[in-house]
Amino acid sequence: MNGAPMASAESVSTLIARNISDFRAAVSESFVPLQVSSSGPDHFRGMIRAASVDEVHVTDLRATSHVVERTPELIARGDRSYFKLSLMLAGTGMLIQDDREALLRPGDLAVYDTDRPYSLVFDEDFRTMVVMFPKHLISLPPEMIGQLTAVRISGQEGLGSMVVPYLTQLAGNLDQLAGTTGARLAHSALDLVSTVFTRELGLDEVSADPHRALVQRIRSYIERNLASTDLGPASIASAHYISTRHLHGLFQEQGVTVSTWIRTRRLEQCRRDLLDPMLADRPVAAIAARWGFVDAAHFSRAFKTTFGISPSEYRAAH
Repeated sequence: MNGAPMASAESVSTLIARNISDFRAAVSESFVPLQVSSSGPDHFRGMIRAASVDEVHVTDLRATSHVVERTPELIARGDRSYFKLSLMLAGTGMLIQDDREALLRPGDLAVYDTDRPYSLVFDEDFRTMVVMFPKHLISLPPEMIGQLTAVRISGQEGLGSMVVPYLTQLAGNLDQLAGTTGARLAHSALDLVSTVFTRELGLDEVSADPHRALVQRIRSYIERNLASTDLGPASIASAHYISTRHLHGLFQEQGVTVSTWIRTRRLEQCRRDLLDPMLADRPVAAIAARWGFVDAAHFSRAFKTTFGISPSEYRAAH
């Protein structure tokens, strides 16, 4: 597997580790290369139940005390970027990344980035759910989510109290990811998590920083209007009473062009639709048109460039 989640889920895998070596190999294969150590290796026990669908890897992990480290040397071996979201289900754990520490208790969430060093410290028996996904699957820019790494998000209040029960049920019913609705369940989880991140970043607050609030309004506007063939820099700038030069500057600050962002979001929506069993009878060209691609040939080329396979082949393979 080389640390990369599978594209579709056919079954739930279960591994019981009776020593630290087996556990180290299992977590490095399930996630990304990791260093795992324990102060009591002779008494170590661990169990990993995992399912993957559409590049979303969901794991229910239980183990005795140990330490996990993602080192610069291990990072250098990888070739793909992921976010990992942990939901503590039992016991406690300490997440350390970007000079921040988050003590996680049952019901707490935290996100971390596999591109940067991190540590996880578990001093007692614990159970946690981990959702690992490529950065392109979430609608918020990676640099924004970077502000939340190793920040405890409570599952006892606010949006967290609404999202955590869903994630907990998902952890306990991993076999549901192997069904025809698995992709929908996984993406629903990511959509809920994205909403929590938006709230934690203050992007939905009227009183937020005007500059950041404008960027979020523009991104939301783009999401709502992806299907419109008129969507472009001029129409977006006009709708927000700013110049196109100002608009391009806002996106340049985040290392992307307006057109690239629109194309990326459209392609992601098309990819989701191609996986949807409810849309299996809809022609590829109709799905492309649904998200603003008026030229089927152009869409096919863009899709293959991004995902390495044609839309029709992608649908058939999944």
